[in-house]
Amino acid sequence: MSEAPLPRAAPRASGLLHHVEDGLLATLLGALVGLAALQILLRTLFDTGLPWVDPTLRVLVLWLGLLGAVAASRDGRHISVDAISRILPPRAHAGVAAGTCLFAAVVCAVVAWHSFRFVRSEFEFVTVAFAGVPSWVLESVIPVAFAAMALRYARRTVREARRALRPEASVAPEGQG
Repeated sequence: MSEAPLPRAAPRASGLLHHVEDGLLATLLGALVGLAALQILLRTLFDTGLPWVDPTLRVLVLWLGLLGAVAASRDGRHISVDAISRILPPRAHAGVAAGTCLFAAVVCAVVAWHSFRFVRSEFEFVTVAFAGVPSWVLESVIPVAFAAMALRYARRTVREARRALRPEASVAPEGQG
């Protein structure tokens, strides 16, 4: 039996995951804008509002921020200070990138672990956020997002470490090798 379908399936699955992430971000952003506009209209025109909209908007901001960070981590588009890395030779640049990605992976893993413990305690104490919705459901994005970022940075650490260990002539700039 050939193992060729597996390598072809991995990019497809990754591409599907990226589309799901982007679709979820677009949906959440649309809901945020729509609900905020509805609330503004209700308050302006009818001097009233829906009591569940404001807490929902806060939750949507949390989810958008964290899912946006996950999407940024997929392509290495997080904010970074790279003044020194621009003057480094390619192997040294890859070594520095591997170190910073490893640091980011460890930090994200620690945050994921502790946020998981927090969400678990919210589940155990049956904390309610609003309108009968359990807090842990709304907060579950925190450990999931940080775990996803930790995995992405760990993968990137390995990729950059491999680039740093290649012979100088075969080290291609990021995105080309």
